Amino acid sequence: MEGTASFSVPAEHPCLPGHFSSGSIVPGVVLLDEAFALILAGNPGQVVVGLPSVKFVRPVLPAQRVTVSWHETAGRRIAFACAVAAQTVLHGSVLLGPAASGRAG
Repeated sequence: MEGTASFSVPAEHPCLPGHFSSGSIVPGVVLLDEAFALILAGNPGQVVVGLPSVKFVRPVLPAQRVTVSWHETAGRRIAFACAVAAQTVLHGSVLLGPAASGRAG
């Protein structure tokens, strides 16, 4: 499994005002959430079950186009990288597993 897709976080996103005192920087958790949504879109019935590694390299500003690329490595591990204007902003690996089909009782 491999793929490439992109997203941007609008300047009006509710997480941005006041998040960093030096200006608007997209929080890492928002970047990961968007990247995981793209990866999972091509993997129906799967959910994120682990995040063995992640490294944030550069900040991302609101409205910047982030390109996410990913490929399967060993087992359920998916290596991914996010870039803005061909410069890596974060990279890591994520583990996928089956979504729970029922509720615990």
